[in-house]
Amino acid sequence: MSGFRIAFVSGKLGDVDGVSLEVDKWISILNALGHDVYTIAGFYRQPVRAVSHEKQILLPQIAFDSKEQRYYETLVFPHLTQKHTHFTERRKEDIRNELEAAGLEVGNRLYEIIQEYRIDCIIAENTNAMPMSLLGGIAVHAVATMKRVATIFHHHDFWWERSRFCDNIIETLLNRIMPPSDLGTEHVVISSYASHILSSIKRVNPVVIPNCEDFSSPHERDSWNEDFRQEMGFTEEDILIVQPTRIVPRKRIEDSVRLVARFKEAYPQFAPHVQFIVSLYQGDELDHGYIEGIKRLARELDVPLWLISDRIASQRTRNAQGQKLYTTRDVLVHADLATYLPVWEGFGNAFLEAVSCRVPIITTTYLVYKTDIQSVGFQALEIRDKYDENGLLIITDQVVQGMRTLLEDEDERKEVIEQNFLVGQQEFGFEVLERKLCELLEGYSDEIRASRRRLEKSLASYSV
Repeated sequence: MSGFRIAFVSGKLGDVDGVSLEVDKWISILNALGHDVYTIAGFYRQPVRAVSHEKQILLPQIAFDSKEQRYYETLVFPHLTQKHTHFTERRKEDIRNELEAAGLEVGNRLYEIIQEYRIDCIIAENTNAMPMSLLGGIAVHAVATMKRVATIFHHHDFWWERSRFCDNIIETLLNRIMPPSDLGTEHVVISSYASHILSSIKRVNPVVIPNCEDFSSPHERDSWNEDFRQEMGFTEEDILIVQPTRIVPRKRIEDSVRLVARFKEAYPQFAPHVQFIVSLYQGDELDHGYIEGIKRLARELDVPLWLISDRIASQRTRNAQGQKLYTTRDVLVHADLATYLPVWEGFGNAFLEAVSCRVPIITTTYLVYKTDIQSVGFQALEIRDKYDENGLLIITDQVVQGMRTLLEDEDERKEVIEQNFLVGQQEFGFEVLERKLCELLEGYSDEIRASRRRLEKSLASYSV
């Protein structure tokens, strides 16, 4: 298979969110396979590592927090604003028409970029699954269907899984383009559950490519991260319990705080040394007051809470003050335990990161964990996804006892982390990702080549 010119399209890249991290991995593999990779994003928090600067194209209208996105969000999603405006049916129709017209304008610009760089195929990263970039979703759909550019829709999660998007005035539009079911396009999802849902709702047959991790080059303590504890004010005696996620309600940070409190109460000999760290930032799904509620709960339960996102980045660098910025993996290689207690997750990047960094994990048995992760042989301290009448996760004494065992019994700890590493390498390593990407592009190659011919024809006619 000859190399293609492939462009990733996303509202945001170069960040520490799951989409950005997976794009980095796909780019690494596609580069190694001989493809010419570009990125088109509304915003780059940091430059994308494996793509040269001139191939990182900015399209600000598709950024998550662009002025256009903020404007239309307030009109079409009542739950995203405190102001609930009641529109007449005529006004709703005007808003929908205005939104689609604006999206088509962005689609024209996107197509110009595709022409300029002679892109054979675009990979749309959640643009048509989650309406974080409404103009981006409309633009990508227009390019895929009206301009017939080969398009692979890579869906990480879906809008109907977020309550804040379910109340809207554009359901017809969302049903048509998020995701679409047009002929000539390809769809990729990250779990068998998502595949079942998408095939049931849209009657498309998506390819399943799970989140993967580079187990061939695992992260370890090295000259960059060896001073992490000292730099952040921790001692070697401290017990670092790390939540390697963003701060969003569905990741249930409050349950991790309660778990740490239970552990401290059960084993007071450990209590003076326990430190609870949340490594990533307040996410775009944040409810107002959620972070303050977490801080308040930690104070009430006497849990030392460290929010260190200002020292974490997608790649190692230094901030304006000259301080080191660490990656999540730099934090995890210093962790004694990792907590991962989501009520819902598209897959589980944080789980795999902890496995690759050889950290024991406490996890909930959330849906995709049960369907795609649990059965392959991982050993984790599992908390059943059961909640009491107050909505609190039911944490058993057995789990708290298991935390103590993993901290005190070196043989048990080593057996667990090495078994998990081998399972992760076999089931979710880069070899798996490379094989699946090869199969994806081979199966879609005829459409990509046809798209290339259509683009060449359009360029020839345009230049006349």
